[in-house]
Amino acid sequence: MNDFDFLEGEWISANRKLKKRLAGSDDWDEFEGRSRCWRTFDGGANVDEISFPAGGAKGMTVRLYDPATELWSIYWISSLDPKMDTKPLVGRFEGNRGVFYADDEHEGTPVRCRFIWTVHGPDACRWEQAFSVDGEQTWETNWTMEFTRA
Repeated sequence: MNDFDFLEGEWISANRKLKKRLAGSDDWDEFEGRSRCWRTFDGGANVDEISFPAGGAKGMTVRLYDPATELWSIYWISSLDPKMDTKPLVGRFEGNRGVFYADDEHEGTPVRCRFIWTVHGPDACRWEQAFSVDGEQTWETNWTMEFTRA
C-alpha cells in the first residue's frame, strides 16, 4: 500500500501537453510545474498539490488505496473548475510502473483515460496521460510530466 511513497516531498516537473487533443496534433505546450506531496493513513493515501506558475492554475490529486482489492483510486481537482473528479482512475503498481484507467469524456467524446507512473529512482519519475477512443486499440499520449526532486 506504500506504492506512492516515492512521490512524497517537493518536485519540479517539465510538462508537455498537447494543445489540441484527439485531433492528430503534434503541437505541444511546454511549461514548468512545482508540486508538494505528502502521505497519510500510513501510506494508504497521499495528496499532492501542483502549481503551474506560467498559467496561474493549480491542481490537487488525492490517491486512496483499497487493501481489499489492492487497487489505487486517483482523484483530480483543478483550480480552474474546483469540483472533485467523480470518476477515479483505478489501477496498481507492478514494480516501478503503475497503470491506472477510467472511462471519461473529452469535449463530449467518450474516452478511455490511462495514467502511467514510472519511478526512475529516488529523485526522478514520470507521469503520462493518454486517451483512447477505439476500445484501447490505440492511445494518444496528450500530457507528460518529467519530475525531478526539488
